[in-house]
Amino acid sequence: MMSELNGRHIQITGVVQGVGFRPFVYGLAQRHGLTGWVRNSSAGVEIEVNGVTAVLDRFLVDLQNEPPPLAQIDSLRTTPIPPNGAALFEIIASQPVAGAFQPISPDICICDDCRRELFDPHDRRYRYPFINCTNCGPRFTIIRDIPYDRPLTTMAAFDLCPDCAAEYHNPLDRRFHAQPVACPACGPHVWLERGRQGDKETPPLSQAREMLATGKILALKGLGGFHLACDGLNETAVAELRRRKLRVDKPFALMVYDVDTAAQFCQISEAERALLTSRERPIVLLQKRPDCAIAESCAPGQNHLGIMLPYTPLHYLLLEPADGFPAALVMTSGNLSEEPIVTDNDEARERLAPLSDALLLHNRPIETRCDDSVTRNVALSSGYVQMITRRSRGYAPAALKLPWDAPPTLAGGAELKNTFCLTNGRYAFLSHHIGDLENYETLQSFETGIAHLEKLFRVKPELLAYDLHPNYLATRYILERAEAEGLTAVGVQHHHAHIAACMAEHNLPGERPLIGLSFDGTGYGADGAIWGGELLVADYLGYERPYHLDYFRLPGGDKAAREPWRVALALLYEAGIAWDEDLPPVRYVVNGEQYAVDSERPTAHFSLLTAVQHQLQTGLNAPLTSSMGRLFDGVAALIGLRQTVNYEAQAAMMLEAIVDKGEDGRYPFHLDDERGLIDWREMVTAVVGDHRARVSPGRIAARFHNGLAQLALDASLRCRQRYGLNEVALSGGVWQNVTLLERTAVLLAGDQFTLYLHRKVPANDGGLALGQAVVAINSSQYPRISSQ
Repeated sequence: MMSELNGRHIQITGVVQGVGFRPFVYGLAQRHGLTGWVRNSSAGVEIEVNGVTAVLDRFLVDLQNEPPPLAQIDSLRTTPIPPNGAALFEIIASQPVAGAFQPISPDICICDDCRRELFDPHDRRYRYPFINCTNCGPRFTIIRDIPYDRPLTTMAAFDLCPDCAAEYHNPLDRRFHAQPVACPACGPHVWLERGRQGDKETPPLSQAREMLATGKILALKGLGGFHLACDGLNETAVAELRRRKLRVDKPFALMVYDVDTAAQFCQISEAERALLTSRERPIVLLQKRPDCAIAESCAPGQNHLGIMLPYTPLHYLLLEPADGFPAALVMTSGNLSEEPIVTDNDEARERLAPLSDALLLHNRPIETRCDDSVTRNVALSSGYVQMITRRSRGYAPAALKLPWDAPPTLAGGAELKNTFCLTNGRYAFLSHHIGDLENYETLQSFETGIAHLEKLFRVKPELLAYDLHPNYLATRYILERAEAEGLTAVGVQHHHAHIAACMAEHNLPGERPLIGLSFDGTGYGADGAIWGGELLVADYLGYERPYHLDYFRLPGGDKAAREPWRVALALLYEAGIAWDEDLPPVRYVVNGEQYAVDSERPTAHFSLLTAVQHQLQTGLNAPLTSSMGRLFDGVAALIGLRQTVNYEAQAAMMLEAIVDKGEDGRYPFHLDDERGLIDWREMVTAVVGDHRARVSPGRIAARFHNGLAQLALDASLRCRQRYGLNEVALSGGVWQNVTLLERTAVLLAGDQFTLYLHRKVPANDGGLALGQAVVAINSSQYPRISSQ
């Protein structure tokens, strides 16, 4: 006698669309001899299946244990139902569900199967620049709405040819419902324009490769926007790209064909090899080899290079090794410095034509601009971990799980390295990298991005969060929207948001506070000063501030962030050290290296020193700061590394780059328990003394880093004693300094602290919006605790 048939209704949420989940379910049902159906919905994947109980149970186990490589099951709910009478198992049409949403897969690099087909002369997609399948290719950058079906993507205009349609509709094919599927007969194509004209006789990629090999600059349309490319070994070409792009010193990323090529230029560990070849294909910061042949102007003054491997078929075809072709291409964002990356062909013709010698274009529209992500490996006692410094292509908008259900919330993020954050249920969606909100074009990108993600994730915000700085464009946007829509807006202190972001990333419920070391360059403080060297005892509800870097002034205000000599003079002034001309920042001003000296007023430079001294004495245009980032700038200027900078953290990065790894001495920092201050004056005196004693800059830099690591331990020990806390979170842009991070982690681990570091979201302001969101969510439900 046969066992009685039963039915199951299964609802699955997570990253389960566009990743081959339905054909996986189809094949699994066939394997188990079950009947029923599977379909996509706006809420995820829905299954009805019929069979005997024991087989249904095995099916459910396999469903959870064998999902496709790109799938992520967040929840699986099973309900017994009567058998639905189906005679076979099939994939049925998708069903929109009002108000429902689901996570979306980021863009994924070309898979091994597609790469083999790309270079197989017998394959019908041989050398086709848009080859993809269910396991790879564009996702986020082409989606216009959910559910993720072809008509709701930028591929809607490309009708499938009979061969592609057969693959698309075959549940057992690797390209079943791969929404970007195409071939040379029916899909997008590439062409090259020089001015408005294209050479129709020579294949466009051949033209592009010839131009790159002869030192030209190319603008090429990629996955999430345009790149500007040139030969990374050609100093003249790189210098010309810098001149056209108005990018003075900020490092350029490079793309190479494979890991073996990267190893010609950089030292690569096994962990870094895995990161380079991961499906996200980020830019990875790698230590330069002593014999590195990459043009020095790719990363002036740095001992690391940002390297990535090809992640689209177009990139593989462009970088295919050949005699005379560059082994490494500069592959930097297609824009003028500080503008958003270009995504549209007509926009490229207008904005990138003056920067390049030709445009390599294609006709697959980009719905959402998405810059390359930037990562770095950090060595901890437990092994290497990934640290993301820019989270975008390959990672965004992958959902982060929250420890509790959240109301629909929008957090606007910061001014620099902006991302925004949306929450819905237990998901937090941290956006792709927007950039610095310093111009109208980037603000437009910010507002457009918010509208798009609200639509995709069905978020109608009921709660808003913003940074306390009144002049941030993101803050103004949130406050204006709160007023227009009658919504509650919660202001969140910058450094509290940093620590909360680290807690949320680790899914901490926040039932008890922890010790937070929030070190960065700029954050608006609760007292109106510029904070940045903060030790907080914090949870999601609020914070105490037991210690902070003792204040010093920033003569010239915002100018001091661009002119570290001003910070150095302020440190000397506070430490009681005379401004003698043997000190680099003083000599810099006296020699007129920055300011032209009027021939009729040869002492004009002394007037500048007098003006700065007056600012420090009176506080006129010299706000107070506790910024750790500015402290790094000041020390770099004191030892003559850099007196002015042209990109954020340039001086600090140069200071880290010269650290003498063998130096174990450290400069003193003193904790004043009564006033809650970190006194740095003796450190400055020691730096000046060593400089005058001709101690090498590398040893000085090492002693400074070692002193800060010891400070982090000492302050954490004091808080452990005072509050009984044993967990420490490190957040803020200064913790992107791997030398400081690794040395601090060793010391804290040695004293048995539980340490939380950023791994999934940036430690810098690119992760701030997540912290703003979780603080606002908790503040809206409970009264805040001490906030001083």
